[in-house]
Amino acid sequence: MPGNSVKVAAAAGAAVIAAGALTGCGGSPKVGTAALVGDDRITVTTLSQTVRDWREQFRADPRANELRADPGNPAPQLAGDSESDLRGALTLMINFRVADEVAERAGVTVTGAQVDGAVVSLNKQGGAGSITLASGLPRAHSRDLARLLATQLAVMQRYGADLNDELNPATQLAGQKWNELFRGTADGMDIEVNPRYGSYDPGQFEVGPVRFRLSSPDSGTRNA
Repeated sequence: MPGNSVKVAAAAGAAVIAAGALTGCGGSPKVGTAALVGDDRITVTTLSQTVRDWREQFRADPRANELRADPGNPAPQLAGDSESDLRGALTLMINFRVADEVAERAGVTVTGAQVDGAVVSLNKQGGAGSITLASGLPRAHSRDLARLLATQLAVMQRYGADLNDELNPATQLAGQKWNELFRGTADGMDIEVNPRYGSYDPGQFEVGPVRFRLSSPDSGTRNA
């Protein structure tokens, strides 16, 4: 998730989004769509298969389990809540697309060499595959996660960060700028999440859980 630190945890990863483009007659979700990010569609099939692959790989990777159990890891712990797993995966899949837009708006081009460098960095911190699993996606998305990290670092450098000194005030300010850009970019993009998964919150950089609104006394519903 975006943050002030240049560590991978900061890169690994929401007002209520209207679901009009995802709904059909009667307000039911449009068949097969998990989320729309502009013209980019994430299908329910893709999301479900991604989470199935992740759960199988995660259980077989002790290092990923250790990383995910670390209190400093923002990813939720693996549990029986499959909806949480789906939201976590969908969050990153959306954030990958937002990060690309952030780079474009900041006038930053992320090269293949920079992504390669981020992969090397991830490998030094515990293994790119294991870190990707700890973040909630299968190993096939390791390079996507590395690109997100490379994008964050490149944008922060664009705003004066010293990547060798996390405590440098300029680095801290650049991290804040990254957060602001990410939040503002996500807020300005046409991001719509199928209501069955929740809604994307640009302020939290994540897909939040479905919230059910209790009926008010005016609606005619009375407390028992």
